Amino acid sequence: MRAMSEPSVAEMLRDYSVELVPGDSKLLDVAVNRLPSRALVSLTWIPGSDPIQMIASAARLRRAGLLVMPHIGARHLRSVAQLEQLAEGLMGEAGVDRVLIIGGDRATPAGPFDSSLAILRTGVFQRVGIYRVAVAGFPEGNPHIPPQILDQALAEKVEFARAEGLELSIVTQFCFAAAPIMSWLRRLRARNIDVPVRVGLAGPAGLVTLVRYAMRCGVGNSLHVLTENPSFARALADRGPEPILREMIASMSNDNSEQLGVAGLHFYLFGGLSKTLDWIDSARSRKAAYTHT
Repeated sequence: MRAMSEPSVAEMLRDYSVELVPGDSKLLDVAVNRLPSRALVSLTWIPGSDPIQMIASAARLRRAGLLVMPHIGARHLRSVAQLEQLAEGLMGEAGVDRVLIIGGDRATPAGPFDSSLAILRTGVFQRVGIYRVAVAGFPEGNPHIPPQILDQALAEKVEFARAEGLELSIVTQFCFAAAPIMSWLRRLRARNIDVPVRVGLAGPAGLVTLVRYAMRCGVGNSLHVLTENPSFARALADRGPEPILREMIASMSNDNSEQLGVAGLHFYLFGGLSKTLDWIDSARSRKAAYTHT
């Protein structure tokens, strides 16, 4: 029998978010037409672009009844004034009430901010009334940052959020294997970091595309899964992230899944939004409960 605390694939897909590219009008059209009311969408940060342009995309999505979480790339911001303009526009013009603050993969900061914590400490978002803040999580580490530095930075952000009354959550980098996700979640909870986590997964895409993004983003263990386990890699290409979800569910049989604090799933759209939404609709409509014998 399936453990009481163990969810099904369909149950894990009850709350999901998707990542969109601001300014991609066709992609925004699909989001507006297909996503349910109050679905959560994130707007990714495009290095080299003008972040103020995110405001128009955020406003359009909010008018359609969607919840919008723009990315704020700390190391890409040029000045405090630019941050203030962006925060005021997102709140005042677009009605955004949450942001995802990331460090940003840039060797040298473009301005005065070298980390997401530096953005939080300015109080800019708090002053405009944005208290829901997400930060990035890295179950497989970050190729540019030592693990101990990642751990310390996350602990400092959690401590700061508690002191300031921020509603903090974590959105993880995508993985192609369940083991590093579950190990990271358990380690997080053992360190008394109890904030909600959205687990990042790649939406359905071709195998070559998945490998390319894994190499680009430095998810090493996941890359080994794709290259050293051909049958599992083909399953991911054919069935989307369902094999990973089933592995997570099996692992949850040994845990209280509520204590792991998985608030939902976050999909990176390497194969496109329509393909991911088609897969979600299919997975939610069929009986996808995982049973043990």
